[in-house]
Amino acid sequence: MVKTLQNKGLAVCVLLCVIFNFSCKQEVKQELIEEEEIPTGYYIEKYRPQYHFTPEEKWMNDPNGLVYKDSLYHLFYQYYPDSTVWGPMHWGHAVSKDMMVWKHKPVALFPDENGLIFSGSAVMDHNNTSGFGTEDNPAMVAIFTYHDMEGEQAGKKDFQTQGIAYSLDNGDSWTKYEGNPVIGNTGIKDFRDPKVFWNEIEENWTMLLVAGDHLQIWNSPNLKDWKKVSEFGKDKGAHGGVWECPDLFPLKIEGTEEVKWVLLISINPGAPNGGSGTQYFIGDFDGTTFTTDQTENKWIDLGRDNYAGVTYNDAPNNERVFIGWMSNWDYARDTPTEKWRSAMTIPRELTLRKVGDEVSLFNYPLKSFEKNVALAYPESIIEILPTRKRIIPLKYGNQSKTKFTLSVPSAQIYFRNDIGDSLSIDIDRNKKLVTLDRRKSGNVDFSDKFSPGIQQMKIPNLPDGPIEIVLLLDHSSLELFINGGQYVMTNQIFPNEFFRAITIVNNSEEELVIEDFTEHKVERVWD
Repeated sequence: MVKTLQNKGLAVCVLLCVIFNFSCKQEVKQELIEEEEIPTGYYIEKYRPQYHFTPEEKWMNDPNGLVYKDSLYHLFYQYYPDSTVWGPMHWGHAVSKDMMVWKHKPVALFPDENGLIFSGSAVMDHNNTSGFGTEDNPAMVAIFTYHDMEGEQAGKKDFQTQGIAYSLDNGDSWTKYEGNPVIGNTGIKDFRDPKVFWNEIEENWTMLLVAGDHLQIWNSPNLKDWKKVSEFGKDKGAHGGVWECPDLFPLKIEGTEEVKWVLLISINPGAPNGGSGTQYFIGDFDGTTFTTDQTENKWIDLGRDNYAGVTYNDAPNNERVFIGWMSNWDYARDTPTEKWRSAMTIPRELTLRKVGDEVSLFNYPLKSFEKNVALAYPESIIEILPTRKRIIPLKYGNQSKTKFTLSVPSAQIYFRNDIGDSLSIDIDRNKKLVTLDRRKSGNVDFSDKFSPGIQQMKIPNLPDGPIEIVLLLDHSSLELFINGGQYVMTNQIFPNEFFRAITIVNNSEEELVIEDFTEHKVERVWD
């Protein structure tokens, strides 16, 4: 099916490129109109993303153990190697030099007598505080939650504990610590997802643990012996479900020397558009305690499919690199893929920026993403009168980046194909609201929770003037970035055929003029 769609898309692309060449006096590079060889045999299943990370086969969920070492980004992830539905959790493993092109590695961590291997983090023990490595060969240490399935089924509450393992060969093989678990459980039902980082303030290790509906902070000198030093969140943030996958890191507010700390907390259920979502807090951390004056709930992404996201330890140039699981527990087990299930979001850089009187967390694709964005023909100036629309053929189908500047206060953007599938986005700056409707986007009947209604995203703090719109369309996802990542929506989609056109409707009382509309092909990363 996918191969058929790719061939159709290629024919449309070649035809449009030739027409454009004869209608515009612009230099057109020959390679853009040459037919490309269609990939065969690998990563071409129906709905298989072409530039997002997916496992070769079977089930995947949360990203784990995000750490950078020796020019490689390590991505560990929750993995069940025996089925495309959730089962006994392992840690899968992949590595990349640029976070776009990935190399699959063997399974890193397997369940043992202490339990299944749930979510966690990884660090480089550069000072050999653990004694697992040496000065010349520091250990990579994984910190994870043990989940005792038999204990859970027996009705116990202490079935989750924390364990560690170490690697001396850059993550290729692992040794479990003989003293596991390093943190026991005193009767907390949901006690998991350790995120560990080196604490420059206290000069020790800090671990974040979620405990049901709040956060615990622990410190250790050696990754083995831990002491709880504070708690956060019983009276802060959204509490519609269980807290999961914490992260905490400092960021400078762009253009200033002021540093604030950002805390990420995923929650399931309880997200604004239903099911799973990730909230954030901006505040201060003194080495033991996190505090914030924030009173409103803030979300890193208002789409339905960005969950459990965390950031890299030791990323180069002090970048704060984020990646999330592109799914939602409402329907994650039911999505219509066969060989594999689930993808990760595009890796994003997180930044703090002040817009008006408010400091917000922006998230936007990494600069390295642009290396996979091919040259494209820009459209000529698009002029749309009030209440009118413009239909623009998609040259690259469901494998593209579309970017333009929107200058009017109200517009609708929608994708469509020849058989009636459509995906619509309404941006209304007067109402300070974005709505997204995927109810007719293709295959939506696999779960009644996938598209129960229209998604909404409030946009209360956009600056005056034109704003940038970026749309990343892959075979089974759309990521929307507004104003450089100030507001973001990530959603899975399963169209029955590739989208063939993008339509822009001017719902404002003034003419819409777009001078910079460009659709780029995003290169396939799986060879």
